[in-house]
Amino acid sequence: MVHYAPGVVKGVILAGGSGTRLHPLTRITNKHLLPIYDRPMISYAIEALVQAGIGEVMLVTGGTHAGEFLRLLGNGHDDGLDRLLYAYQDRPGGIAEALGLAERFVGDDPVLVMLADNIVEHTFRPTVERFIEQEKGARIVLTAGQDQTHLRSLGVPEMDESGAIVRIVEKPENPPSGYAVTGIYCYDPSVFQVISTLEPSGRGELEITDVNNAYVARSEMEYDVLEGFWGDAGESIDAYYAVNDFVRANGANKG
Repeated sequence: MVHYAPGVVKGVILAGGSGTRLHPLTRITNKHLLPIYDRPMISYAIEALVQAGIGEVMLVTGGTHAGEFLRLLGNGHDDGLDRLLYAYQDRPGGIAEALGLAERFVGDDPVLVMLADNIVEHTFRPTVERFIEQEKGARIVLTAGQDQTHLRSLGVPEMDESGAIVRIVEKPENPPSGYAVTGIYCYDPSVFQVISTLEPSGRGELEITDVNNAYVARSEMEYDVLEGFWGDAGESIDAYYAVNDFVRANGANKG
């Protein structure tokens, strides 16, 4: 098998969604354009990918404010990207469907996918480097230290005695571990074949948890546990301001 060559991992930033959990702030703009401390939220995701060594990125968005991303980011050069492309998701079809829009951009390369409302204290470059060394499969980023109440609103991995993930449970009533799946995922190019086999969930969307569980079923799922702070700034108004407070005091994407 051929190992990935360094530098070929492409990036996909998902910045769609209606942002209803942040109303009324999002009635006039996309949530990923809201400020986190002194910059638009989307800037932190781009910075995170650049610091992880990823230079080619596609940003997937939707809604009536999609053009604002082009006005803000342009070709991405000012933010350190070699190439920035855009895709438009014309309906709320889920994270996996949004990733599917990047298939032609990704091609035969491995890809790192990041939800643009995820903010991290430290770079996840080590995850990308370990993923490059994988021969195939997926690698996701977990976070520890979330309380039981919060875990019930997240994707939580169940692990066997060796520490391998045996399944990921979305919004479990009884969380099977103390870890949560963040919105940072690495996949080999077969991810698009996986997406093509998915059936919509009860809410009519293609779920990223189903993608991850497909890799788990193939015994092709690895993971890293993120050090330091992780926050989902789009989760709620309270979470949005908590992320703001943390970044103002401590910064983000530190090496």
